Amino acid sequence: MQRLKCRVEYDGTAYAGYQVQTNGITIQEKIEKALTKMHKGERVKITASGRTDAGVHAIGQVIHFDTSLNIPESNWKRALGPMLPADIRVAEVEPVTDDFHARYDTTAKEYRYYVWNDQEPNLFRRLYTYHIRKPLDVTAMREACKLVEGEHNFTSFCSPRTDLKGSKVRTITKSVIERHGSELVFIFKGSGFLYNMVRILVGTILEVGFGDRTPDELEKMIAARDRKAAGRTAPPHGLFLWKVEY
Repeated sequence: MQRLKCRVEYDGTAYAGYQVQTNGITIQEKIEKALTKMHKGERVKITASGRTDAGVHAIGQVIHFDTSLNIPESNWKRALGPMLPADIRVAEVEPVTDDFHARYDTTAKEYRYYVWNDQEPNLFRRLYTYHIRKPLDVTAMREACKLVEGEHNFTSFCSPRTDLKGSKVRTITKSVIERHGSELVFIFKGSGFLYNMVRILVGTILEVGFGDRTPDELEKMIAARDRKAAGRTAPPHGLFLWKVEY
């Protein structure tokens, strides 16, 4: 038996999220189905670094699974490719020790959120960016982003639908906005993230960009530890799980 670690890319548009569920097709379901086929009907369970919601994409999702097959690591991508739909791709495969865990061994994650800020929509980016026509004050938004960095209790930026029972304290080491023409890229890197945390941060900071809030209100929101104190939740299709570190 061998344990393999894989970096997986996927377009989440057509899926009800990463994790297997009863009310929709998921990323996990498709990958496990392909692996089970490779293992001649023997069920293979995969473990991911974390869940992504319906409509959320990934460049750097990481999974691990155990296999009894003696296949060179260089052949795994070629074998899995034809068995997976075109919107899911195993990008890297490497053997790891039996005690490696894709979820519990993470040291940092990076998420990116894309906004298309222009009067005219971009037809070819519509599934991967949140289109906002109204001009945004990016300078004010960047000020707000900086206040997110550091160790904080992020209860105000966590969906009340979370099943987390433990601490909501997280450390954000990077919170910036890059501008590339009409496209804005929010980049958040940290020790971990709560349910809907990045989307709530983006939605709130966009309200700063609209002039509905001031940057320093972010400090008050964090201190409140109340979801009602923060802004709205940005839609899922602009969000990418970009990188997971170990």
